[in-house]
Amino acid sequence: MTDDLGHGPARDPVAGGDRVVLDAVAKLAADNFAPRAEEYDRRAVFPAEDFDDLFSGGFLAAPVPREHGGLGYGPQQRNTLPLWEMTTTLAKADLSLARCWEGHANALVLIDALAGPEQKRHWFTGVVEHGEKWAAWSGEPQAPKPGESGRFGTMLTPVRSGWTLRGSKAFATSATGAQWAILLVDPAGPGGARHSREAHGKLLLLACDLSDPTVTVDSSWWDPIGMRATVSHVVRFHDTFVPREHLIGRPGGYFEGHWQTAFIPHYAASFLGGALAANEYGLGYLMRQGKGGDPHVQRRVGSMAVNIDTARLWLRYVAGLWDEGRVEEARIAGSRAWHVIEHLAEETVHHVIRACGARSLIRPSPVERILRDLTFYELHDNDDDVLATIGQAVLGEQHDPSFHRP
Repeated sequence: MTDDLGHGPARDPVAGGDRVVLDAVAKLAADNFAPRAEEYDRRAVFPAEDFDDLFSGGFLAAPVPREHGGLGYGPQQRNTLPLWEMTTTLAKADLSLARCWEGHANALVLIDALAGPEQKRHWFTGVVEHGEKWAAWSGEPQAPKPGESGRFGTMLTPVRSGWTLRGSKAFATSATGAQWAILLVDPAGPGGARHSREAHGKLLLLACDLSDPTVTVDSSWWDPIGMRATVSHVVRFHDTFVPREHLIGRPGGYFEGHWQTAFIPHYAASFLGGALAANEYGLGYLMRQGKGGDPHVQRRVGSMAVNIDTARLWLRYVAGLWDEGRVEEARIAGSRAWHVIEHLAEETVHHVIRACGARSLIRPSPVERILRDLTFYELHDNDDDVLATIGQAVLGEQHDPSFHRP
C-alpha cells in the first residue's frame, strides 16, 4: 500500500478488522451494485436488492453500536472513517445508492446519540435482525417547482399519549424502500425545519412507522435529471398518529448537539465516490486508447490524481477530529471539507470528459450518469452559504455550522 500522495508504504488509517469489512463491501459494490446502477437509474426505483445484499453481508447495521449487534461505525462511536469510506465505496458504484445509505446511516447515528435505552434496543434490533431500513426527512420547501400550486409542510396536533401529523414532506429519500423515518418537525407549523433558525429550540425528532396506512407516497413529483433511484418522493401524512415514545431526545436536541455538522462531510464522502468512479473509467479508457503520451491528457490525469488525494486527506482529517473529541474543530472543518470536495469531485468528472471526449457521455459509460447524479446532489446544500459560514468562523462572526440553505 502507498500513501495518498504516492510516497511509498503508509499506515492504513482503518484498523485491520474494519479493513476486512470495507474490502468485502467493495467486492459487493463492484460485483453487484455497480452493474445494477444503470437499471435503477433508468426506472427510478429504490435499490432494494443492494440493501438486501448489505443486510445479508452483515453491513446494514454498520453504525449500530457493537453492544447492540452492529459494527460501531460513525462519529458517535468515535470510529468515523470506516463509515465514510463505506459510503465512498457505495457511491463509487452508484451515487443514488449512497444517498439512500447515508440517510439510513445518519438516522442510526441520531438514534445512538439521542434515543433512550428501550428505543435503541427496539429499533436497533429491527435493523440487525430484520434488515429494517431508516431514513431522515426534513424537506418542507417553500418555493414550488414550475407549475406547482400546492405547498409542503406538516402540522402537529397534540393528542393523548402523542401527536397526530398532517401534511407532507418532499425530497423524502428512500420513500418506497424505508420502513422507518425520523421526521424533523417544527410543532409551530410548516416550514423547512432543518433550515429555519426559528425552529432550533423546539424542533422535534419523531420516529414514524412507514407501514402505517395513513402514510402515503406521491411518486408523481420526483422526476429529476439525476439521483433518480433515491426515490425522493413526496410523502403525505393523513392524521398519522405518532406515540410519545417515538420522540427521539428532547425538543431542540438536534440543533443543540449540532448533529447536522456530523453529516455534512458524510455527503462529501459520496462526492468522492462519484469522482473515483469517473476517474477509474477515464484511466481505463485512456490507456486502452493509447493516449498516455499526450501531454494534455497527462495534465488532466495529474489533476485528477491530486484532486482525489486531496479529497481523501480532507475526509481523514475531519474524521480524526471527531474521533479525538475535538468537536468544535470538527464542525467547521466538515463544512470546509464539503466545499473543497464538492469542487474537486466536479472538476475530476469534467477532466475525464475532456480527456476522453464525447464517447464518455454515451451509455453504457457510467460517466453520463455520474455527471447527472453529482450535479444534482451537489445542490443538497447551498455552496455559497457553506462558504459564507466558513468565512464567518474565520472572522470571528456569529455563525451556525448546522445552518445551510438548500
